[in-house]
Amino acid sequence: MLKTNAFDASTGDTLSAAKRDMIERRRRLLGPAYQLFYQDPLHLVRGEGVWVFDADGNRYLDVYNNVPSVGHCHPHVLEALTRQASELNTHTRYLHDNVLDFAEKLIGTMPEALSQVMFTCTGSEANDLALRIAEDYTGGTGVIVTDYSYHGMTKSIAALSASMGPYVKLDRDARAIPAPIHDPANPAAVGKRFAADVRAAVADMRRHGIRPAALLIDTFFTSDGGFFDPPGFLQEAVAAIREAGGLYIADEVQPGYGRSGEHMWGFERHALVPDLVTLGKPMGNGHPMAATVVKPHILERFGSESSYFNTFGGNTVSAAVGLAVLEVIEQENLLPSIQRAGKAIVEGISALVPRYPVLANVRGAGLYASVEIIDSKGKPDAAMALAIVNGLRDEGILIGAIGPHANILKIRPPLVFQATHSRMLVEGLEKALTKLMSHA
Repeated sequence: MLKTNAFDASTGDTLSAAKRDMIERRRRLLGPAYQLFYQDPLHLVRGEGVWVFDADGNRYLDVYNNVPSVGHCHPHVLEALTRQASELNTHTRYLHDNVLDFAEKLIGTMPEALSQVMFTCTGSEANDLALRIAEDYTGGTGVIVTDYSYHGMTKSIAALSASMGPYVKLDRDARAIPAPIHDPANPAAVGKRFAADVRAAVADMRRHGIRPAALLIDTFFTSDGGFFDPPGFLQEAVAAIREAGGLYIADEVQPGYGRSGEHMWGFERHALVPDLVTLGKPMGNGHPMAATVVKPHILERFGSESSYFNTFGGNTVSAAVGLAVLEVIEQENLLPSIQRAGKAIVEGISALVPRYPVLANVRGAGLYASVEIIDSKGKPDAAMALAIVNGLRDEGILIGAIGPHANILKIRPPLVFQATHSRMLVEGLEKALTKLMSHA
C-alpha cells in the first residue's frame, strides 16, 4: 500500500522533544504497522463540529474525516449515547426497542427491496458478512473489485482490497479491474468500458473454473481516486455481473449517509438497487458500528442454516447512537447544505486551475471531491500532492491524498460542512499553492 501522507520518522528532527518522545512511545507500544499523518504529526485533544483542536490550542478545519459524519461531538448523538449507556448496554439476544427502532428507520431510507439488516461493529465485518452471504446464495467464490479498492481489514476482505499492495495477496478467485475513467468529453464511454472490464473478469474466472459470486464496489470509488460521472454509468456493469449469476454488493461506507447531497445512498446516483449494501463508520459518528442490508430472499438460506450473532453489533447503546445520527441528518435537513458546500468546493478549486497548472480534473459529488495533481508533463505528481497536503495542514486545514499514484487530493469533510467552510478550504489551498510555487 502506498503510504500516502504518512509521517517519515527519518525527517522528524525538527519536531519538539515532547512530540518526538510521544512518537517513539507509539512506536515502542503499538509496533510498526501503525501510521501517523503529516510531516508534523498532529496531537489532537478535542473536536467540535467541523473543527479539531490540538494540544497547543490550535484549531484545524477538518476536511478529511467522514467518520464523525454529523460533526465531531454532536450534542444530540452524545446525549443519546450517554442516556442509553446509563440505562442498559446489552446484545441482540434480548428484546429491546432500540435495535428495532433503528433498523426500521435505517431500512426506511433504502429501496423497498432492501428490507433486512444485520448489525456489525466495523465496515470490514459488514463486508465480510456480505461476502459470506453472497457466496452462500450464488455458490460462487469469484469476486470482482477495482485496482485500488479498499474494503476492510479482515483476512478475507483485505484479500479483496487491492490497495493493500503486493504484500497482501489478492484472493486467488478474485479479479481486480481498472477503476472507471474520468471522461467528461465522452461520458457514454465510462459505463461501457467499466462493463466491458467486468465481463472480461467474468470470462477469465470461467476459464479458470471459478463461479462468480459478486461485484464488490464502493459506489464513489473513493480509494481509487473518486469517480462519479455520468450518473447511471454503473448500470451496465451491474447487469453484467447479474447475467453471470453474481450479486452486486454496494460498499456505502464512504458514499452513503447523504454524502452526495442528492440522495441518501451513493448507489441511488446510478438508479440501482443493490443485492446487498454494506455500511460502516459514519453510522455512529465515531461510535464503532456497521451493518449489512440485504434483500430477504438472498438472506433466507444463510440466515436459516447459519445463525448469526455479534456481541456488540446492534447493542442497545449503538442502536441509540445510530438512530440519533439518522435523526440529525433528517432534522437538520443536511442534504441541501451538503450539495451547496460541495458545489462551492468544486467551483472554487476549478477557478484556481488556470493559475496553478498542478491542479487537474477537479470532480466531485456533494461533500466528496477529488483533485488530481500533475507535473509539467501532465503525469501524476505524488510529491507535489504530499506537499499540498502538508501545506494545507500548516494553514490549519486537514485533507488527505489517495489513488494508485498517491497524487489525488481527497476532500471528504463531515456532512455538517457549510459553504463558508468550503470557501475557507479554497482560500487555504490558494495560500498553500502560492507558497509552494514561490519556492519551486
